[in-house]
Amino acid sequence: MRINMFRWLIISTALLLAACSPTQDDSYARQFVSGTVTVHEAFWPADHNTLYPFTTDGEISCVYYPDFGIEVYFQPFDYIEDSAIGTPLNKAAAESLKKDGLTPNVPYSLKKGTDLSEAVEVGLKACNV
Repeated sequence: MRINMFRWLIISTALLLAACSPTQDDSYARQFVSGTVTVHEAFWPADHNTLYPFTTDGEISCVYYPDFGIEVYFQPFDYIEDSAIGTPLNKAAAESLKKDGLTPNVPYSLKKGTDLSEAVEVGLKACNV
């Protein structure tokens, strides 16, 4: 009788632990995807057909939030920190900053008249969404 009671306790404990454990919900994980890609003016022409669009070297970053979609930003190397607000590269990033009442606070940005299509594509690939 004692052996059966001991087995019953082990089985019920295992079932309770399994039942109370959180599941991995893929839709939740996709809500907060982020990534970064380092970019340098010297290396840009090797992989891209457009001119380097930034005034300095830095990172293209992306973040995915359900409200606006994938947001793509540029941040210079000297200003990659939590309080830095990068230059928005796509509409989703610009709308997100506008909604939150924020403006970019990094001193370097885009060269005038450059094509951002490849820079945005690099950012979208960083999120791999």
